Amino acid sequence: MIQKMSPASPTSMAPGRLEVFLGVVPGIGTTAEMLRAALVRQRDGAQVVLGTDEALGHQELQQFIGEIPAVPNRQIEHDGRFLEEMDVDEIVLRKPKLVLIEDMAHINAPGSRHPRRYIDIKELLAAGIDVYATINVENIESLSDPVAQITGVRVYETVPDSIVDLADQISFVDTTAEDIFQQWSGKGHTQYFRPGNLTALRTLAIRRTTQHVRGRTIAPSSSGIAADSLLSGEHILVCVSERPGCASDVRYARRLADRQHSKWTALYVESLRHFRLREDEKARIAECLRLAERLGGDSITIPGGEIVDEILTYGREHNVTQIVIGKSRRSRWFEMLHGSVVDDLVRRAGGISVHVIAGEDESKPTVTSKSAIRRTKFKDVIPPTLTISIVAIVTLFGVSIREYVDMGGVTLLYITTVLITAVVLGLTSSLLASVISVVCIDFFFQPPIYEFRIADSRDVVALIFFAITAFVASGITYELRAQALLARNRAKITAGFYAFSRKLAGLARLEELLDATARQIGSMLRSRVVIFLHEDGKTTLRAVYPADSRVSEDDLQPVGWSFRNGVPSGRGTESFANSEWSFIPLRIGINTVGVLGVKQEVRDAFLTPDDRRLIDALADQASVAIQRIALADEIDRTRILRETEHLRDALLSSISHDLRTPLASILGSLTSLRSYQEIYDRDTKDGLLNTALEEAERLNRFVNNLLDITRLESGALEVKRDPIDIEDVVGSALKRARIILGDHKVNVDITSDLPMLRLDFVLFEQVLFNLLDNATKYSPPGSMISVTGMWDNDSVRLQIADEGPGIPDEHLEHIFDKFHRVKARDRQRAGTGLGLAICRGFVEAQGGTISASNRTDRSGAQFTITFPLSERSLATAA
Repeated sequence: MIQKMSPASPTSMAPGRLEVFLGVVPGIGTTAEMLRAALVRQRDGAQVVLGTDEALGHQELQQFIGEIPAVPNRQIEHDGRFLEEMDVDEIVLRKPKLVLIEDMAHINAPGSRHPRRYIDIKELLAAGIDVYATINVENIESLSDPVAQITGVRVYETVPDSIVDLADQISFVDTTAEDIFQQWSGKGHTQYFRPGNLTALRTLAIRRTTQHVRGRTIAPSSSGIAADSLLSGEHILVCVSERPGCASDVRYARRLADRQHSKWTALYVESLRHFRLREDEKARIAECLRLAERLGGDSITIPGGEIVDEILTYGREHNVTQIVIGKSRRSRWFEMLHGSVVDDLVRRAGGISVHVIAGEDESKPTVTSKSAIRRTKFKDVIPPTLTISIVAIVTLFGVSIREYVDMGGVTLLYITTVLITAVVLGLTSSLLASVISVVCIDFFFQPPIYEFRIADSRDVVALIFFAITAFVASGITYELRAQALLARNRAKITAGFYAFSRKLAGLARLEELLDATARQIGSMLRSRVVIFLHEDGKTTLRAVYPADSRVSEDDLQPVGWSFRNGVPSGRGTESFANSEWSFIPLRIGINTVGVLGVKQEVRDAFLTPDDRRLIDALADQASVAIQRIALADEIDRTRILRETEHLRDALLSSISHDLRTPLASILGSLTSLRSYQEIYDRDTKDGLLNTALEEAERLNRFVNNLLDITRLESGALEVKRDPIDIEDVVGSALKRARIILGDHKVNVDITSDLPMLRLDFVLFEQVLFNLLDNATKYSPPGSMISVTGMWDNDSVRLQIADEGPGIPDEHLEHIFDKFHRVKARDRQRAGTGLGLAICRGFVEAQGGTISASNRTDRSGAQFTITFPLSERSLATAA
């Protein structure tokens, strides 16, 4: 059974409040201001602890630190050394009201739960703990570009703006440029801390604080967008590409959106040229899209042909008012041949403003192993080598048959070669094949042969047109091939989604659903998949694909983290980034029911944004199916509970009414005899005694019925089969029911040649007694009750019919249900509603069937009992 998250989980409690103390440059001034504010809270009765120890080494801060207890750091072993970091678990265990943390942008030691300190802060906030934290303006990610332009130094320890936006309050610690310069004088960094630089940084900090205060004072709308954003109607779109300065474009869009308080989106158009990009360029695109998400924007990838057309179409459909795009670094010659996206976008944007950003090359030199370099070089040599080999083979074949074909045939032969090369090896190889083909035609086929000279000027024109045709054909063929590959990939993904949706719709068991989900994600992403569910208060591994996939003990920690916090963890995320697995929570509304783990088969590979969107889509489908199965189980449990409540109410009704009625008659008769026996004559006394006896027998039947139905439901019913004669058991039942039959007439008509049946005499007699009792209740006194036994093909049929009003049609289907009673007439004896249920249970336990219907010859009900005969019984009867 799938359980919802416990109330004690961090995601179900009120999150803590975050106050950020923003400074201009690193220094003790920001920390001192944070400590002063914390002491005020402490004197008001709040429990305050110091989570980091950076401030312990400053003599100027000892006057504050002495009053605030510090949580000891946690030691982490790395490369034989012990490094100290903030102990998040100890802080959560102490559960203080407020924790003080320095330097939100700090990078944690390798082996820590989270790579960055601001993620530790998110965990503390989720645990309901208030946090005071310090940060410098240079560490805010969207401001890293203007800071680098001002100071000439690129800062890589940054905090996403989305974390800063979480702050309930930003307190700007104002320090003049002269004070800062005096504090850092003589300590180096003179270029960084020049008065002009410090003034510009101070202006940035004030502007960022003002933007946050303005955003907090404007009430958010239901969609989460600030109200003034909706009023202004501004929507900023930043175009993502493989260019090195793409991250600067994204950060500029974030700063522009902050100034205008508007929503913003990062868009990448996956055109045909996407297939020609290198792996590092694709990785840069994925990183820019992830950066946009970290900064609080949306990231979108759309397939398309013409990039400008797709950008403008998306912009007009989503009411984009401004477009941010990086300045092209292509050569003029390249733009003349292939066109310029920036120029086309500016020219065709219409009413949309276009911001062209110069950007900054932030690419870092990477260290590549010699083996990787050798593999890359070898991989790059293969296509041209194959191209030259193919053209050489075609040339040898053409030389061998040139006496039998004219120049037109040779031209077609090389055109075919160029087309095949474009399809198999790509555009570059096909262009190389075109050039080599022109040379080969001139050298081997154009007179004079074996000379790079053309005798006839008309052959020059033909050769030029052949070259043009080869170039155009290779380009068109490559584009058609790329479009076919793109269409095939989309069709494959769409077909996978459709097949998965159909499969989920037909699954009713949770185990089958989880196995299908793991198999679908694993096959579509070519990766290993595990699924954990939260059941009975713990997280359990429920599905793996392929079967040999294993999750280490160390990877169980990010699984629990993702479940408790409802956010992704593991590889490619901010939490537990050293894990080989990427864990995505399976959410149903605000509740997390499980965690999906994905491990790439390629080592050191990350999930791309497209992969994440594919996983999210499949996970959403699986979550909905899990919810459907959980709701079905809940409905079944509710139905069982409702039936149980119905049975309980019916049982109480029987005990309170049907059992109390005979008890009241018995008590009344015996009380009368005891109190007034002197005044009663003998006939009156006999009448009272008979009444008490009849009601006692009636009470005994009620109790026996309750015991019988209990034996049936518990499976404790023992059937002792013996050969019995139908006439004997009918006669015994009639003798036992002579009192309840009263004035009713009984007609028994049993075929004389019926065989002996292997039945339990006592149980079958009880069935007949209950049916006779039911007939007397619902038929008028003096009416006829018929008992008929006959052959029915290869079975024996026994039928009991009365002359009452019959069974209403709406009651026929439920007549054998427990505690089901048809409304009786006035002055008619009541029943418990168990007699017919016992009949069905006893008959079916002996291998027979029982049915109810209304008579066709007259009014009345009839009950038919059928027992099939074995071959041996048929032979004996014959």
